[in-house]
Amino acid sequence: MVENMERKPLIVLAVLLLLSSAQAGNRDRLPGHHCTDFQTANFLRGSKLKVQFLLFTSSSPSCGKLILADDGIKNGSFNSSLETKIIIHGFRALGTKPSWIEGLVHAILHKSQVNVIAVDWVYGSTGAYPSAVENVTQLALAISQFISKLLALGVSGTSIHIIGVSLGAHVGGLVGHFHGGQLGRITGLDPAGPKYTRASPEERLDPGDALFVEAIHTDADNFGIRIPVGHIDYFVNGGKDQPGCPRFISAVHHSLVEFHLKKKRNIVTSIEITFCSNSTKDTTKITIPKHQEVGKRLLAHRVPLSQINSVTLRYRPKDHFWRKDESSIVGMFCAAPLPLDSNRTMSCLPWNLTLPGNTDISYELPAACA
Repeated sequence: MVENMERKPLIVLAVLLLLSSAQAGNRDRLPGHHCTDFQTANFLRGSKLKVQFLLFTSSSPSCGKLILADDGIKNGSFNSSLETKIIIHGFRALGTKPSWIEGLVHAILHKSQVNVIAVDWVYGSTGAYPSAVENVTQLALAISQFISKLLALGVSGTSIHIIGVSLGAHVGGLVGHFHGGQLGRITGLDPAGPKYTRASPEERLDPGDALFVEAIHTDADNFGIRIPVGHIDYFVNGGKDQPGCPRFISAVHHSLVEFHLKKKRNIVTSIEITFCSNSTKDTTKITIPKHQEVGKRLLAHRVPLSQINSVTLRYRPKDHFWRKDESSIVGMFCAAPLPLDSNRTMSCLPWNLTLPGNTDISYELPAACA
C-alpha cells in the first residue's frame, strides 16, 4: 500500500484535497476533535450521579463534544446566537445508552441549525427506579447551573428548549422551576408516572415551568403519567398502547434478582436464574465477586412477575486444572419487580437453598406476587 502511494503522488494530493474540503463536516474524525459517547453503567456500580454534557452541531451531528467547563463552551463550536435544545433521558434500568438519542439529534439538526446538548446521566439513572428518582433534584441543579453559564455568555433564556423523556421530563420541569418559569419551552415526551402522579406541581412538570410547556403521552396505561402536565397535552391514541409497536417490546418487564451466599467464597460464583411461566422462559446470570456475599442482576421477562410460576437456579462451578470448585453452594434467593416503591419490596424464598453444581433446581414463587 505504501509503495502504491509513493508511485501515485497525484492520487495522494487529490485525497488530501478531498479531506481538506470535507474538513468542516468531518471534524470528529480529525486529531484534536475527539468525540465522547454516553457512559455505561450497571447495577453493581450503584447509582452515583455522574453528569456529562455533550454538544452536537450541524457540522458534526454524529460527534458529541464533551463540555467540561466555561472554556469548553466559549472555545468550542457552541453558537450563542442559535437556539439551544437540551435533551434529558430518563430511567435506564440496564445502565445502557438510550438507543433513540442519535436519531433524535439527527432529526433536530436536519430540521434546523441549532445547538443540541444531550445530558448523559446514565450512572444516576441506573438500577432501581426510586434511586433514579432520588437523583432528580441534584441532576436538575446541575443542569440549571449549566444553563446559568449559557445565560452568562449572552444566550437568551427564551431560546432554550428542554426536551425531557419519561423521568427526564420531570427533571426538565424542575430545571424550569429553578429558572422561575422563564425558559422558552419544555417538551415532555411520555412524562413518567410512578412517584409523580400524586406529586405537587413543584415536584413535577407543570405549566409554570416555562413560557410554553407541552407533553406528549404515549404510555399512560403503564409507566407514563395519566394527568395533564402542560399548557397543551397530547394523548396520542388515548395516550395508551400505540399501534405499530410490537407488543413483545412494550409487554417486557424487569425484575431485580439477588442471591445471598451463606458464606463468602474466595472464587467468583456464577448462578443462572430462569423465570418460567406457562408460555415463557427468560434467563440471566448472577455473578458474585470473590470475598463478597451478594450478587444482583436485572432480569428482563415477557410476562409480569405475578405470572411467573417458578424460578430455576443452576450453580456453575469453576473448573480449574489446579483445583476443583465446591460441589454445591448454599444461599437465599430474592426478587422484586421494577420499579421498586413503597408497595413493592424484595421477596425472598423463606429458606436457604442448596444448589448442586450444574444441576437445575426449581422453586415456586408464591411470595413474588405479594
